Amino acid sequence: MTAVVFAITLFLSVPVAVSIAVAAIWYIWDSGNTILFDSFGQKMFGGLENYGLMAIPLFMLTGELMNEGGMTRRLINAARVFVGGFRGGLAYINLLTNMFMAAIIGSATAQIAVMSRAMVPEMVKEGYDVGFAAATTAAGGLLAPVIPPSMLFVIYGVIAQVPIGDMFLAGIIPGLLLAVMFALVIAGVGLIQGFPKGVWYTRPEAVAAIGACLPAALIPIAIIGGILFGIATPTESAAVASLIAFIVGWTVYGELKLSALWGMFQRTATNASMVIFMIAAANVFGWVIIYEALPQKLATLVTAMTSDPFVFLLIVNAILLIVGMLIDGIAAVILVTPILLPIAMGSYGIDPYQFGVVICLNLVLGLLTPPVGVGLYIASSMSGVSPGHILKSLWPFLLAVALALVLLSRFSWLSTALI
Repeated sequence: MTAVVFAITLFLSVPVAVSIAVAAIWYIWDSGNTILFDSFGQKMFGGLENYGLMAIPLFMLTGELMNEGGMTRRLINAARVFVGGFRGGLAYINLLTNMFMAAIIGSATAQIAVMSRAMVPEMVKEGYDVGFAAATTAAGGLLAPVIPPSMLFVIYGVIAQVPIGDMFLAGIIPGLLLAVMFALVIAGVGLIQGFPKGVWYTRPEAVAAIGACLPAALIPIAIIGGILFGIATPTESAAVASLIAFIVGWTVYGELKLSALWGMFQRTATNASMVIFMIAAANVFGWVIIYEALPQKLATLVTAMTSDPFVFLLIVNAILLIVGMLIDGIAAVILVTPILLPIAMGSYGIDPYQFGVVICLNLVLGLLTPPVGVGLYIASSMSGVSPGHILKSLWPFLLAVALALVLLSRFSWLSTALI
């Protein structure tokens, strides 16, 4: 009955965080367990007593400061230096800039919104199909939840109780793998459609573009370098990144106005509070899951089907693909991790970092697939292209993600080699 209550509230468009809390309350009321009632508030707020959660609003603030400070345009110009002269160069620039942005923003929806405004009109001007331009931009947004810093990795790390810094390291090789596969898709489509040839920057133009980008490059260096060399925790790195984004945007580029700070703080607080409340509600929901011994019951069912870890991960991928189509990626990670992670580790000996990378990448696919498809609709809204037109050009990228998921499920070292 609890599952029915959860499904009904979702169907009625109740916010996911509230749906989770209502379902947990219904279970506690239905069970008649007064001890669970007495501990509800304590359990909800106790789930927020985690230092790592502070990284979420700080990374969001970094993205806001970067957008307002004029760094996106400079990152695009820097990407043009490396790939701008190839045939289909602007598509590669789109992809490379998405990689740069992923190392700063950490949110797929924010990245798709920013890059759709910046890249789609430019690609259309140079003769690219508008559907392909929007599809390339939307697919590039999938790099954000994999290339560190990743908000999904922060949430997964908190729930799975694994070091967030190590989760970030686990995403580097998968992120690069996904970027290479997207580049191959662009090359293949370019051969078929005959993309326009790009123009290389002259040496002075290239030097100027790289020089203008260097201050912005301090942000991913501070985040990744601080974690990689053990200088700072992910939360501390996020704070340093916010400070650098502010200083660079205000003093170096001169595009960040102090009058805009209050609006950025408001947007950050609003967006972060929704995620934090979802985690608080899910902590109670996870408590119910453990109380009901759901992971143990599900483990018995799944292990009767297969004893092969790879086959298990393929089954999980198939299930999560459907879940991701219906529920937001953050909510889905919060819901499925307490259920599936104990099975993956206890029954199949799967590394938690490999499992985290696989489920985070899988669930974020739902951003680009109907009926929810938030990222798809954001790309459509920002570019003025219908979702159906975008989907026609998007399917090769989705196949590339599916192939990447199979490789990440089969070869654990792709996620664990740098840890």
